[in-house]
Amino acid sequence: MNNVIIFGFKNEKSMLVYKFGGASIKSAEAVRNVSDIIKNHSGKLAVVISAMGKTTDNLERIIESYVNRDAEKLASEMGVLKKYHFDIIEHLFEDKNHPVYADITEQLEELGWILEKEPSLSFDHDYDQIICFGEILSSKIVAHFLKSQHMEAKWIDIRFSIKTNNTYREARINWELTNRLVNEHFTFAKDDILVTQGFMGSTIDNITTTLGREGSDYTGAILSHALGAKKLVIWKDVPGVLNADPKWFDETVLLEELSYRDAIELAYYGASVIHPKTIKPLQNKNIDLHVKSFIHPEAKGTVISNVEYEKLVPSFIFKMDQVLIRISPEDFSFIAEDNLQTIFGILSENRVKINLMQNTALNFTICINNDKRKLPRILEQLSEDFKVIHENNLELITIRYFDESTVERVMKNKELILEHRDKKNIQLLVRDRG
Repeated sequence: MNNVIIFGFKNEKSMLVYKFGGASIKSAEAVRNVSDIIKNHSGKLAVVISAMGKTTDNLERIIESYVNRDAEKLASEMGVLKKYHFDIIEHLFEDKNHPVYADITEQLEELGWILEKEPSLSFDHDYDQIICFGEILSSKIVAHFLKSQHMEAKWIDIRFSIKTNNTYREARINWELTNRLVNEHFTFAKDDILVTQGFMGSTIDNITTTLGREGSDYTGAILSHALGAKKLVIWKDVPGVLNADPKWFDETVLLEELSYRDAIELAYYGASVIHPKTIKPLQNKNIDLHVKSFIHPEAKGTVISNVEYEKLVPSFIFKMDQVLIRISPEDFSFIAEDNLQTIFGILSENRVKINLMQNTALNFTICINNDKRKLPRILEQLSEDFKVIHENNLELITIRYFDESTVERVMKNKELILEHRDKKNIQLLVRDRG
């Protein structure tokens, strides 16, 4: 989420997909910068936009207030949403009678009508119907701005093209139907720019769904795959794919090229630059993925492709706020297949991803993200059949292409709780020594 995507189409000389991260459209100045990047690309384009700045966080607070029927907080958060978007509009459009004002007002009124209804029995369903307004508002604003810059821009609703099942918040793509509808709806007259949204889809009954948090990368891959793009370019506020998140690591190295396999591995373990589902649709059609800086668009960045090499510099992935859960049978029997079936069934039902797991004869241990909504329910369900002990406030460190010096580097002032290693990867679940 919080992203912009741009892509070109079949049989075009420069058929590309560009995706811009949320920071790239967080302000009026940032939107102008995106417009300049679009102008520098020749050929037919579609622009897919996700929520501006921290809008998704704002909308999640709106959802919590709505579900909890906290009218005062709901009104306050809606005020934040309105002010943020109208502040950007006022800095982009001098004419106060510009159609963008009426368009955004209409969308906010539609959101208000939803919030006047009683919540349904499904939090995830309500979440998707509300959270999508971040992308809708952003794409409307950008479409209007591109028009004001004398570009032939047209707004398109992505929900009529990307079709999914009804697994709200983690919807699965109906690839056959999506491929057909994308090619039907994304057509051009001359050098049109088609402006649409990332992160979103809908069921065959046109009920809004979302593809998972930060899912606009995935949207870019879906559209690139469906349209046969030459390459997908993800624009970030970093130089490309780094070997560690600068937030957690002082000395980072730019990875100028990555194989599809390494990109999938890094994304799976939690690298924040790439959404985990992004790579496979591109690999299936041998479409290159470029990760570049929107601050320095002339720089090379990182190219992810069907490249081969022996090894890379070590890459570090840090996942904070982890929970360790130790599960054992009440009767001291072995952890057998039937126990595992029950455990995985509970995790699957709650749609929880295991970040690390380990088992012995009497214990099965997992590490998961601390989802404050899901964790109490998981612990309660597991406790019906097993003895369960859990520990919070842990950190999971993954190193790909590790060596012992890199392990020593990250273990300073850390207490090791759990370790898993194979030929290329090591995972260390640790606690701060204080």
